[in-house]
Amino acid sequence: MFRLWGHPHRFSSIAPIRCTTLDIHLSGPPPPYQEGIELDHGQDFAATEPSGNLSYASGYGQAPMASPAQIGSFLQQPAVQNMALQYGNQLAAQGREVVQREIGRYVPVSRLRYYFAVDTRYVIKKLLLIIFPYTHKDWMVKYDQDTPVQPRYDINAPDLYIPSMGYVTYVLLAGFMLGLQHRFSPEQIGIQASSALAYIIFEMILYLVTLYITNTTTNLKTLDLLAYSGYKYTIMIGSLLAGLILGKTGYYCSLVYSSFALSYFLVKTLRLQLLSGAPGPEQPSYGYPNAYSSPNPYADNWSKPTAGGTKRRVYFLLFVAITQPLLSWWLTYHLIPSQVVSLPPLVR
Repeated sequence: MFRLWGHPHRFSSIAPIRCTTLDIHLSGPPPPYQEGIELDHGQDFAATEPSGNLSYASGYGQAPMASPAQIGSFLQQPAVQNMALQYGNQLAAQGREVVQREIGRYVPVSRLRYYFAVDTRYVIKKLLLIIFPYTHKDWMVKYDQDTPVQPRYDINAPDLYIPSMGYVTYVLLAGFMLGLQHRFSPEQIGIQASSALAYIIFEMILYLVTLYITNTTTNLKTLDLLAYSGYKYTIMIGSLLAGLILGKTGYYCSLVYSSFALSYFLVKTLRLQLLSGAPGPEQPSYGYPNAYSSPNPYADNWSKPTAGGTKRRVYFLLFVAITQPLLSWWLTYHLIPSQVVSLPPLVR
């Protein structure tokens, strides 16, 4: 920067003049352009201690813990309760699906539902049919397209409700009769229950092995055989009650009649399913393939069994009809007292 100096009186009124061009060339190039916010160097950016009692974990700060009152008020809000309820229902549904899937791998739950689809009317009519089967005419199991009708709608359909209830009733009645003869002990109940269950298992294995060895194909499923084998508990209970009231004479009279009735019932019921033969090739219906063909043993598209196969099925049918009364006698004869036992008076 230069000032023009002259005579003091001549140039005293002239203000100093700034030479812009010389100032630019003499003072050097301007500083480079810098982006950003101009900082105030007077401020102190040193780290300061945080106020309050804050704890640090792994280098990250955590908020102070909420009080139990705040947590309780938060959990009592309707929105939080609805979310928790929905989440709990979701977990329960997922757990139920997992349990059903694991059980379904070993136990056919869907099939068992069919065998327990009964009502009171069916149970009464089925018991009367087992005890008095001689007047019944229609023994054919009804089918709804490709599936059999539930037992509650068809008296000829097999069920597992009557066999299971008969098994429990037989065990309790056996314990009661042993108690009247002063032969009861807690171990006797277990012995009666285990022996009856063991004979059922042995019976099922015997039937299945017989069908396998003789190469006999039938429409009966394993649960069907189990149902028909369990109907003998009905005549066993009736024979035990007759023996309890009338002694050995009443027991054997009741056992003989109920054994004939049960054999007649089994022959009439199993005959249609055993003698129907194995399923044959599917036949077209009205020019269209029968895509919804059913395993109905009474349909026309089932092949007729050969002569040898028919004999084997008849022998198996007679074998089942004979073994049921024999097992009924074997499981009940030792429970009958030698003489009529007087019942204790009722406590009022």
